Amino acid sequence: MSAATVTKKKSGTTLKGTRWWKEVGWRHIVAILTIIYCLIPLLYVLSVSLNPGATLTGSNSLFSKISFENFTSLGTGKYAMYWSWVLNSLIVSAATAIGTVLMGAAAAYAFSRFRFKGRRGTLTGLLLVQMFPQMLAFVALFLLLLGIQDIFPVLGLNSKLGLICVYLGGALGSNTFLLYGFFNSIPRSLDEAAMIDGATHAQTFWTIIMPLVRPVLAVVGLLSFISSLGDFVIAKVVLQDQSQFTLAVGMYMWASDSRTAPWGIFAAGSVIAAIPVILLFQYLQKYIVSGLTSGAVKE
Repeated sequence: MSAATVTKKKSGTTLKGTRWWKEVGWRHIVAILTIIYCLIPLLYVLSVSLNPGATLTGSNSLFSKISFENFTSLGTGKYAMYWSWVLNSLIVSAATAIGTVLMGAAAAYAFSRFRFKGRRGTLTGLLLVQMFPQMLAFVALFLLLLGIQDIFPVLGLNSKLGLICVYLGGALGSNTFLLYGFFNSIPRSLDEAAMIDGATHAQTFWTIIMPLVRPVLAVVGLLSFISSLGDFVIAKVVLQDQSQFTLAVGMYMWASDSRTAPWGIFAAGSVIAAIPVILLFQYLQKYIVSGLTSGAVKE
C-alpha cells in the first residue's frame, strides 16, 4: 500500500470523525447530561432512605450513612398501615390496568371494524371529553359517588371498586383513540379470512387481533398502572378510611407537616413503591420495544 493511499485513508477517517461529532456525537453528550439530571434526584431519595433520622436539609451528603433502619420501620408502630396501603395500591392499579386494556381494546375494535350510526359523533365526543382533565371533575365525582353510596355502597365513597371505576372512565377516551389508530393499521383481510373460516367476531378479536396489538396493549397497561399508582387527588376525594387508602394518600399523611415528617421513612417507602413499576416495565419491555421497531422494517 502506497503512502498516498494511507494518507488519503487517514484524512477520510478524520473527516468522518468530525462529521460524526457534528451530526451524531453531540446527541450523546446531551443524552449523558439528561441521564445525570434524572439520576441525581433518584440517588438523593435512595441516600435519604438509607440514612436513619434523615431530614431534607441534613441529607445533602449522598450516602454519608448507610442503614436499613428506615426500611425495617415500615409496617411497625405508627407506620403499621404501610403494607396495607401497598396492597390497596397494587389492587387498584392492577385492576385499572387490566380493565383499561380490555375496555379500550373492545371499544377500539368496534370503532375500527364496525360501521354504525353515530360512530363519528361518538369518536368526536370522546376526543372533546379528553380535553378536560379528570381532576376538574373531582367535585362532581364526589357528589356522584355520594349519591351512589346510598344505593350501591360497594361503588360509593371509601370503596376501592368505586375508585377503579372512576379511573376506568377517565382513561377510556384517550386509550381508545390510541388503540383505534393501531387497530386501523391491521389489514382487514385477516378479519375476512377468519370470517370465511367460520370464526365469530369474538374469536377473531381474541385469537387474531389481540395477539397482533400486544405491544400497544402493553404500553396502555403500563401507563394506566403508573398513573393510577401515583394518583393522589382523585384517590384522596374517594377514599375516606385509612384502611382503604392507597399508598399516595397514606404517605401524604406522613409528610403533611414538613417540620416533623419522617423523611427517611418516607423515602424508604417511596423506593419500595417504585419496585413494582420497575419490574412491570422490565417484563413489558420486550413488547414495548417490538412495538416501536416493528414498523421500521419492510418485508
